[in-house]
Amino acid sequence: MRVLIIMLLTILINPFNSFSQSRDQQRELIIFHAGSLSVPIKQIAQEYEKRNPGTKIYLESAGSLVCARKVTELKKPCDILASSDYFVINELLIPDYASWSIRFATNEIVIAYLEKSKYSKVINSDNWMDILQMKDVIYSRSDPDSDPCGYRTIFSFKLAEKYYKRPGLTEMFSSKDKEYIRPQEVDLVALLESNAIDYMFQYKSVAIQHGLKYIELPKEINLSDPSKNSFYSSVSTYVAGSKPGIKMNITGDYINYSITILDNAPQKEEAINFMDFLLSPEGMSIFRKNGQDPLVPLLAEPVMKLPPRLLKYFAKANKN
Repeated sequence: MRVLIIMLLTILINPFNSFSQSRDQQRELIIFHAGSLSVPIKQIAQEYEKRNPGTKIYLESAGSLVCARKVTELKKPCDILASSDYFVINELLIPDYASWSIRFATNEIVIAYLEKSKYSKVINSDNWMDILQMKDVIYSRSDPDSDPCGYRTIFSFKLAEKYYKRPGLTEMFSSKDKEYIRPQEVDLVALLESNAIDYMFQYKSVAIQHGLKYIELPKEINLSDPSKNSFYSSVSTYVAGSKPGIKMNITGDYINYSITILDNAPQKEEAINFMDFLLSPEGMSIFRKNGQDPLVPLLAEPVMKLPPRLLKYFAKANKN
């Protein structure tokens, strides 16, 4: 009886004790990621949580440049950052906030639309420039200062101007429908589905995930082909840098996503475990099912700074 009374008194004195203990036992992993990774990352996180009941994963989506600024400027706690452009991690996070990055997936720029979009019956890969310039057609793109898809769209404008030999094309596209620019590429989907716009410059994977129609652009324009890098690198644009008022010049490159674990990650060991699952054949298959091809082979920069558990994915590179 005396023991029971003591137990009841303990609960009354600290009613949240058992809750606090359960929170302490639960491992909370925080992942900042590009908006275009929302669907596959969520699926990978759900599968990981099933296999690791003690882990809760918190996902926070934003444009990749915004994700980086949350770390560098806002000092928000984060374990893993996944970017749609390796440049963001390599230039803004390494070496002050992270020590390495892994390039793990690719993508391509397309023009996405719906059946109800104006001129959807006639638009194609040959006439899209003329259709999108029509006064009664509205198209959208993401903000180049926040989102790599935004500055990649600018690259596509400039590459199209060169490829089709149409001077002034970049200025025409950049100046039209500017009021429909949004912070990240996934924000454009809502505009399209609400019939606010007719077309959007988008990643192919996002178009597939949302069941949208899309026009594939020539490889010289869509930034999907590493063998075209000499052409891609002939264009560049300025975007907001890591500090207010500072601009960065970014050069065209084929699309490759990258990921890292921050040096001060609150749950570093759990982050390594999650990364191991994401890079595994099963994790990569989730990206593939969502219309996003894994990068083959994976690339690490630099390999010697990777956690030992992840070296198995770079065994050949590690020997060289």
